[in-house]
Amino acid sequence: MPQFVESSDGKTFPLYSPTSQEVVAEVCEASEKDTDDAVAAAKAAFPAWSALSPTDRGKYMKKLAALLKESHKEMAWLEAMSMGRPVSTYFDAFAAAEQYEHYSEVGYDAQGTSSLNTPGFVNMTFRQPYGVVAAIIPWNVPALFFAKKSAPALAAGNTVIVKSSEKAPLTSAYISRLIEKAGFPPGVFNVLSGHGNISGAILSSHMDVRALSFTGSCRTGKLIQAAAAKSNLKSVILELGGKSPAIVFDDADLDAAVEETQNSVQWNSGQVCMANSRLYVHSKVADKFVEAFKARFAKIKPGDPTDPNTNHGPQADKVQFENVQKYIELGRQAGELVLGDQALEVNGNAKGFFVPPTVFLKTAEGERVMKEEIFGPVVHINTFETEEEVIKKANDTEFGLYASVYTKNIDRAMRFAKALDSGTVGINCTSPTGARDMPFGGYKQSGTGREGHRVSLDNFLETKTVLIKIAAA
Repeated sequence: MPQFVESSDGKTFPLYSPTSQEVVAEVCEASEKDTDDAVAAAKAAFPAWSALSPTDRGKYMKKLAALLKESHKEMAWLEAMSMGRPVSTYFDAFAAAEQYEHYSEVGYDAQGTSSLNTPGFVNMTFRQPYGVVAAIIPWNVPALFFAKKSAPALAAGNTVIVKSSEKAPLTSAYISRLIEKAGFPPGVFNVLSGHGNISGAILSSHMDVRALSFTGSCRTGKLIQAAAAKSNLKSVILELGGKSPAIVFDDADLDAAVEETQNSVQWNSGQVCMANSRLYVHSKVADKFVEAFKARFAKIKPGDPTDPNTNHGPQADKVQFENVQKYIELGRQAGELVLGDQALEVNGNAKGFFVPPTVFLKTAEGERVMKEEIFGPVVHINTFETEEEVIKKANDTEFGLYASVYTKNIDRAMRFAKALDSGTVGINCTSPTGARDMPFGGYKQSGTGREGHRVSLDNFLETKTVLIKIAAA
């Protein structure tokens, strides 16, 4: 049976509540030895795990899914304590369970092809697991990414190591207990907590890790890609940052556009890679849109994230809070601040890393705040006149994860769907709207590869060609 062990050198790191700024946990820090031991355990477990039928591998994932659904309240509380996610918005335990339920049934889709097109031969391909696979997950929605990466890798027959973020390690540690309860064989499913410069760096460069999936910052993604290239050229899937634009035309349903775009940038306190942090509104309706947006954006309920009445929590930690404040100050210098001028007081004081919903107008397109990911409840609203103008503005970034257009003109909508440099384009909808059976990923520096129910299994399978020469009669 799997088991929970303390770090080999006894080291821990403190986890601070972003609400109270008090220490809520001492978390074991995976050492170099711990990381190597996890890889060795996964490597040793691979032959037996990959030899199981997809049905037998799926039984463990179904048990884990059931345990996750039973643990919703506990996991919501842990996420609130570790990174300030309001329990009122927490759905991740059920979403994670859905991933394991889905992939428990699709292992038989790992099939090759055959061909009789070469005279004298019967040729075919095999789809086979890589071996040891690593997943490095982000802190903003950790349980969901834990499942999205590990479930298809396990279904394909790989053994897995998940490294959680040091900002939000509690739900991952909790899931490791559920893995134990589900009865996974030793070494098949491993979980590490710690900082990227130790366990993350080792996994990225480890010669026995054959594939790695990462979601997080562009900077870290580049380091992982470089480490993979310098070591064993492991297969790398990267989902990185975003600077998502939403475009609102004068014929749009303004009420829906206001509601959905403000939710996109306010949900999870703006700590979402695909949040529509740039809004472009046609000049004919700009004034009406801005006033409605400000009114709705301001109607938040900040407070203790463990309170079910709270829907706006703090930034995840001091580093993230100060980073957002830096961008807000840059925004003050570059544009017109029309919402968020005062520090957000919660329960009569300013304690905690809370950032108010913040809106800037008339920001020049070349400014850093229009190019770089802020990862907070901060939005820039600019106007436009023509399609050509707004397409150019929307695409003028190194990111391309999600883009949206609101219009009732279907011809225009399809022109924008084609023209926007983005892995996902929402028409009359915006992030976090998605589709489980559609691929998700980014253009440009928003990442490489795609994830989703119909593509993730392939991310963790090698393709082997087999040539069979048939003797003449």
